[in-house]
Amino acid sequence: MSFTIQNALIPVDSGYETADVQVVENCISAIAPKLKPAGTVIHGKNKLLLPGFVNTHTHSSEMWQRGIIPPLPLELWIAELYDFTPLDPEQVYLSALGTAVETLLSGGTSVVDHLVLIPGQELETIAAAVRAYQEIGIRAFIGPLIQDESLTAGMPAGDSGMEHAAYIRSTKATLELMETAIKQFQHPEKGVNMLLAPTGIQLCSDALFEGCIELSDRYNLCRHAHLLETPAQKQLAHEKYGCSAVEHLQKIGYLSPRTSLAHCVWLDDSDIAIMAESGATVVHNPLSNLRLGSGIAPILKYRQAGVNVSFGCDGAASNDSQDLLEAIKIGSILHNITDLDYRQWITPRQSVEMASLGGSQGLNLADEMGSLTVGKKADFVLYDLTSLSLLPRTDPIGLLILGRPTNAVDSVWVNGKQIVAEGKVKTIDVDALMRELFDRSEWTSKRQSQTVSEIEAHYRQVMKLQGYS
Repeated sequence: MSFTIQNALIPVDSGYETADVQVVENCISAIAPKLKPAGTVIHGKNKLLLPGFVNTHTHSSEMWQRGIIPPLPLELWIAELYDFTPLDPEQVYLSALGTAVETLLSGGTSVVDHLVLIPGQELETIAAAVRAYQEIGIRAFIGPLIQDESLTAGMPAGDSGMEHAAYIRSTKATLELMETAIKQFQHPEKGVNMLLAPTGIQLCSDALFEGCIELSDRYNLCRHAHLLETPAQKQLAHEKYGCSAVEHLQKIGYLSPRTSLAHCVWLDDSDIAIMAESGATVVHNPLSNLRLGSGIAPILKYRQAGVNVSFGCDGAASNDSQDLLEAIKIGSILHNITDLDYRQWITPRQSVEMASLGGSQGLNLADEMGSLTVGKKADFVLYDLTSLSLLPRTDPIGLLILGRPTNAVDSVWVNGKQIVAEGKVKTIDVDALMRELFDRSEWTSKRQSQTVSEIEAHYRQVMKLQGYS
């Protein structure tokens, strides 16, 4: 497959230049003005060409609950989420398609899906997401969300001596399931990559983490997890380990350049130093952190320490959207209120690099994607600079990152294949998808979570909130 994009606007160190981009056999073969056309010619005049962004952390199946979970902190929010989690692989398929569409139309060419598994149908769940991502053509990194401790173990015990029920699946069985999934679904040549992705220290034993380390090393796969998303998790880590969660993960060997960690809100300076030394990536999820009251991650400190940072939408029930451009904007300017030194604030160009190359680095693929570089994969996006939301003509990247672009994505290519053309997804019937999502859901505003009712008093007590009932 060969094609040439002519006269596209491309960022360079000194500003922008108009150039042609040639793609041969799914990789960028040349970038220069007035190239001799090769293959299909695509007109890039008045369009901005950027590398594809990576939605570096989401949970696709949460789409079925977006807009309905009330304002709750993570530990109670997740209880309600689990009480109403879809139990149908076809719903998983549809929500993965929806997640991919929204990611593509907001500049993303890759998605990391920390996939919630249906109990008893774990492989069917993964197969449903794989089918969706392969049909639409987005580059997918699927990390089945695994744990070996029950939900109540995710909260600090305090002085209660709270006992926890056994989890539905043993650690050994979970690791065996992951190895089966790797053998069945790891097909990077088809755009699907598997990750080892324990939920986090709050719901996982050391044995599960260590088993994931062994599998990731044996099969050369990346690792993923949540890390210190909330104050409760920071308190829990000291109860479990007598040290910080970052120190503990370092001791057991989970941190590495092939490790990405979502949220990282409650790290102190010594934790940040460990992260920088390990080469692990922080995935910044600013919208869900605000939605759940988790806090503001010290992203400027991470960057100053040399920690790689990327952006994620997080699941569509803790963000209620999969608009990657929105997450990048909020994740960039939010920190202008956390650090008075404006010279450290994130510029729009730095945001683009974090969202593209930073995301690729967290997946151990910075040599293959994440920038407009000859030899890298043709994962890139054309933005229509005549779109009203990108006018008048000032700085194209500034307009894209600091504005509120609507209908700005003109075309998207993943691995050299055009997935979006003239703002429309070509590979699936999006109208049919919207009808399915509409027909399989219903308007509702109130529901009662039994689990939240059972654990809220304990949560309020250990977090020292006024009134325990």
